[in-house]
Amino acid sequence: MLYEFVETDLNLQLLFGFALGLAFGVAAQMSRFCLRRAVAGEDGGDASARAVWIMALGVAIAGFAVAQSAGLIDLSEHRYLTTDIPLAAIVLGGLAFGAGMVLTRGCASRLTVLSATGNLRALSVLAVFAVVAHAAMKGVLAPLRSTLSEITVVSPIGTLAALPGFSPAIGLGLIAVALYLARDSKANWLHIVLGSVIGLVAVAGWITTGFLLMDEFDPIPVQSVAFTQPWGDSLFWTMASTALPAGFEVGFIGGVLGGSFLSAAARGELDLQGFETPHQMLRYGAGGALMGLGGVLAGGCTVGAGLGGGAALSVSALLALASIVGGAVLMRALLRPRAGVTASA
Repeated sequence: MLYEFVETDLNLQLLFGFALGLAFGVAAQMSRFCLRRAVAGEDGGDASARAVWIMALGVAIAGFAVAQSAGLIDLSEHRYLTTDIPLAAIVLGGLAFGAGMVLTRGCASRLTVLSATGNLRALSVLAVFAVVAHAAMKGVLAPLRSTLSEITVVSPIGTLAALPGFSPAIGLGLIAVALYLARDSKANWLHIVLGSVIGLVAVAGWITTGFLLMDEFDPIPVQSVAFTQPWGDSLFWTMASTALPAGFEVGFIGGVLGGSFLSAAARGELDLQGFETPHQMLRYGAGGALMGLGGVLAGGCTVGAGLGGGAALSVSALLALASIVGGAVLMRALLRPRAGVTASA
């Protein structure tokens, strides 16, 4: 019975996705991995959180370069390497996602982790996030996505990795910056190591779908770990599993939830939390909607575009990441006069 389960291609995708999600969930729960906390937390962001995030990105870029040179990754046909950049969609989507993660006090990955530890606010936001993301991909908001995606600019290159020696240099440079920030901020060194693990998980996603699971007769989309489309697909699979079988993306979300729960349980950090006021619920709901729409328009979230696409030094992914950071900083500045009203996530 188990052998037959594993031998099915979709089930293999599910298992690999679950394994990577498990590793991501444990590492993210223990390190409190979150871009929002790094760039738009209290007083301009947490330096130790910044160190963890930069370490993850640096390791992802360096690891991707090594895997690509070894022939384990080939993104030649992937949308991240296109030179036709949907500028309007990426910038507007990134700004919306960044603003949304400040309103909800957590990016999609952080909220996924928190929901597994008993945070009902995070779970509610993720429901809104998944519905809006799915509506933007295949529902009533799809025309808006299509229209904005038609506004493009042509870039000379699709990836900065096309520049000789750039990938290893930028990867090692970011790792050095992360180590400096970690020492300067007296960050927990275990968290820095866990940031490296998260970066390697992003690279492993590319290797898994593009090499280990590749079947020329039944190809699957080459992808890395992400949260926007996986949450949309997970929601649809939950409601109509007979029409949409679970694959890599659904497995990854399940693994993140499972890993986060196990880590929090082992550390005594399970804690039921809910909304405190109706105003807070409206704010978090609006943030979830902005992240759902923004993540689809930008072509990914802080993990999908930021780490997955960032590992490949994709021009469009880096533009999305910069827009997300910009949206978060702008929204944080707008909310600063009312900072005392916010609640912890």
